[in-house]
Amino acid sequence: MGCWRGNLRDSRMETLADKGNGNYAYLDNLDEAGRVLVAQFGGTLFTVAKDVKLQIEFNPARVASYRLVGYENRLLAAEDFNNDRKDAGELGAGHTVTALYEIVPAGSAQPLIDDLKYQPAQPTTATMQRFLTNDVLTVKLRHKEPQGSASKLLAQPLAGTALAIEKASPDFRFAAAVVQFGMLLRQSEQRGTAT
Repeated sequence: MGCWRGNLRDSRMETLADKGNGNYAYLDNLDEAGRVLVAQFGGTLFTVAKDVKLQIEFNPARVASYRLVGYENRLLAAEDFNNDRKDAGELGAGHTVTALYEIVPAGSAQPLIDDLKYQPAQPTTATMQRFLTNDVLTVKLRHKEPQGSASKLLAQPLAGTALAIEKASPDFRFAAAVVQFGMLLRQSEQRGTAT
């Protein structure tokens, strides 16, 4: 845990926490110490699920392309999702995780993507017929009980239509602003028109 001394070694703290199946925090003021050591302390002590893995499958009839924003260092190979020997993150009581994806709806222009050589640019009507649902994506969550060794799978489809950012919840708008700020700090090519 880093405390008040500057020289934040975030990457080192994250590596130590990952290797030890733990958590890390940087305490730069008394309020942050209270938040981490009092308000959120139970979530770091009491594991409710271990080796938690999340997999998202987008419906190609609704989503032309997508990109995970952040978490690059947490990506697993697709075949590791079902592998119970592959270590993943722990989830404590009261913990929440937010993952944001940038999506391009099906039918939108995608000027940065070349046509595929071995697959048709537009799937046939018969191929797409099996994807014609209101589902935008399916979220799959795999986890083990705190003392278990075999994982359990939960899956939930998500349907709906896109909304303007102005109609999103305050929490979502805040998360999107944090992501935009992070892209600006990293001078990301994907920052778009963010200022």
